[in-house]
Amino acid sequence: MTHSRPYQWLLTHQNLGHSLCLVLDSENERQIRQTLLKNSRPHQYLSVYGQTLVADLFDAGPFVFTVDPGDKNINELLMRPDSDWGWFASVPKGHMPMFVEHWRKRLIIGDRPHQALYRFQDNRVLAKALRHLPVEAYPGYLGPAISVCYWQGASWECTDNPAPGTTAVPDFPLWLQLPLAQQQAMKTRLINAHRFLLAEHLQAYAQLAEQQDPQTWLRATLEQAEEWNWLAPDPLAFLLTHRLQAPTQELAPHWQARPGENPDEHFERVRLAAQVWQGGAPQ
Repeated sequence: MTHSRPYQWLLTHQNLGHSLCLVLDSENERQIRQTLLKNSRPHQYLSVYGQTLVADLFDAGPFVFTVDPGDKNINELLMRPDSDWGWFASVPKGHMPMFVEHWRKRLIIGDRPHQALYRFQDNRVLAKALRHLPVEAYPGYLGPAISVCYWQGASWECTDNPAPGTTAVPDFPLWLQLPLAQQQAMKTRLINAHRFLLAEHLQAYAQLAEQQDPQTWLRATLEQAEEWNWLAPDPLAFLLTHRLQAPTQELAPHWQARPGENPDEHFERVRLAAQVWQGGAPQ
């Protein structure tokens, strides 16, 4: 059976007296999450996004549950690893909060205006990191986890941490040097931009979707934002909103950055110009 290896891993670590943690990508597994929440005591789960700068996104963020191998919900997840619902970690008894805090410190990656959320809850992200990291980097990445068990696309893998414990975030985390980290940053921006337009500009966004693929348009607009370093909330919202007014038109020449102009100066100049044109033709 394809899920015999993770089940054996769960039993082994349970017998060793460890706590078994399910790292659940709850945005795609809301039904399982709600069932687990209903059947768990308050000390048996935590929202990773809770008590962080992205606490308002907790409903779409990962949850960590302490689980039992006999739970029917766990068995259901094991039966469908291709749905990429998350992964398991073994931690010392009572150390689940430390494990969650470890990942909270690693959630927001990059410097402004290039910040994004690191999707550690995605088993594909974990698998890619562990495939490329040297063993000596495992403690900084896995923290209090004694061992982790995850689906890596074709089979189950179980990886042990040589030195579990509390570790500081390295100045230059090796796991963020992987190509996937950049891909995940764009994925996060796409999701956030999509939500922003649904919430603030639903009618115009719906009209756009009738004329062209909104994901293609969003990606092109975000690539423009990256080129100009307009990834902070205000410049990005401004660009999305104004591009939505005339999604098929080329930007007017004054939108382009001028030599020697930093991103803040560039944004402020274009913003002021847009105020002049407010009520006229989109520029």
